[in-house]
Amino acid sequence: MTFELETARHPEKLRRVAIDPVSRVEGHGKVTILLDDDNKVHQVRLHIVEFRGFEKFIQGRPYWEVPVMVQRLCGICPVSHHLAASKALDMILGVKQLTSTAEKMRRLMHAGQILQSHALHFFHLSSPDLLFGFGSDPASRNIVGVVAAHPEVAKKGVLLRKYGQEVIRMTAGKRVHGTGSIPGGVNKSLAAEERAELLKDIYQMVAWSREAVGIIRGLFEQNLAEYNAFGRFRSAGMCLVRADGAMDLYHGGLRARDIEGKTLFDHFDYGRYWDVIAEDVKPWSYMKFPYFKALGTEDGSYRVGPLSRVTMCDSIPTPLADKERETFLAFDGGSAAGATLGYHWARMIEMLHAAESIKDLLHDDDITGTELMATGERQERGVGVIEAPRGTLIHHYRVDENDQVIRANLIVSTTHNNQAMNTAVREVARQYLDGVEVTEGLLNHIEIAIRAFDPCLSCATHALGQMPLEVAIVGADGTVIDAATRDHRGLTREVV
Repeated sequence: MTFELETARHPEKLRRVAIDPVSRVEGHGKVTILLDDDNKVHQVRLHIVEFRGFEKFIQGRPYWEVPVMVQRLCGICPVSHHLAASKALDMILGVKQLTSTAEKMRRLMHAGQILQSHALHFFHLSSPDLLFGFGSDPASRNIVGVVAAHPEVAKKGVLLRKYGQEVIRMTAGKRVHGTGSIPGGVNKSLAAEERAELLKDIYQMVAWSREAVGIIRGLFEQNLAEYNAFGRFRSAGMCLVRADGAMDLYHGGLRARDIEGKTLFDHFDYGRYWDVIAEDVKPWSYMKFPYFKALGTEDGSYRVGPLSRVTMCDSIPTPLADKERETFLAFDGGSAAGATLGYHWARMIEMLHAAESIKDLLHDDDITGTELMATGERQERGVGVIEAPRGTLIHHYRVDENDQVIRANLIVSTTHNNQAMNTAVREVARQYLDGVEVTEGLLNHIEIAIRAFDPCLSCATHALGQMPLEVAIVGADGTVIDAATRDHRGLTREVV
């Protein structure tokens, strides 16, 4: 990846253009672009501007509270945090194998999360750009415009998400911030009437998911040159795979490949993720920059999520999704599999896989079983990893003899993608903004590159070292009397 546009040599001589906030994403972020008098781009940065602090304020809490607490990071993907924390605490309890009912209930919950999240992102957040055009009228380039111009598409998107939310409600207890997964298992199985209710509509959900794959495939066919080239760059990648190399969004070993497609590690035990992944920090963002240790900070960044999962697994263990994966990989000589906008196509293949998985699990009698909990020998440390909608999610905890959390580290999907998103927006800036007059439509191209990754910026905000701060004392007349700034290197003070 290139760092060429990360830092301008003489920023004080350049004009600043900001996209603040980035729209149609979860959380708060901004993009700053530095241009000279000829509109040549010298610097582009994606900044994460909010700070959450979950890793600190869960310290001292009893470990059994954590799966419920950490999902408050986000209202869009709470199930992912709920399950990743539960898996970490399974390890702390020494549980090596859940009961069949517990594992399948968790998998059903997770499939509902994948379905609803992917439907939300594609139909509500990204479809306005894809259906109307990247530089189209912003007055109609939104979900209201989609409802007006494509009512059936919008309706199916709403109902797909609603169905996924119902799966979550029946497995976790609530649509948002449920309690169904607990350390060592689950606290409920599926009631017969709940199972029957979900079975009524699941075949329709599978059919609509297939249609969604067809929508994005058709858009690639209609806009082949633009979609393939848009923000394109080569990247290393990482995902979970199960023992036979197939996609597994709930459990597995870590697989990573470098920019040339060479395998860096495969079926790696995520319980020791720190042996292969490290994190860097930069003074202009609250989000960290992970990298593969074997490649170093300059060459070791990577991307995660649907594009990495669909292209790096050996197969998808549901037939319709696996067939669509083969079509995706073969499309135009494999070009879509390396395109930034290929994330959308891969995302819809995963949504189809989630719908098929829900169907299969609903026909499995184990989900109505009564054996909900397993036990084991208590451990001090636990790591839980899951493939969240946006990519690989890591939860790591240490617990003392009083059952209190004494250390927590989270590396969320969007954090893994931090450098990849920055690279994508720089490539788009180079392609579309360099040397031309900046317009709203061209700035939307930058946002489209970010949306392709479906970032959850709320989840991703934590930092190493000291939190950068800017504090100003303003007098009654509005003038700044005094100001202090602190960056990641320490404290500086300036009297105004």
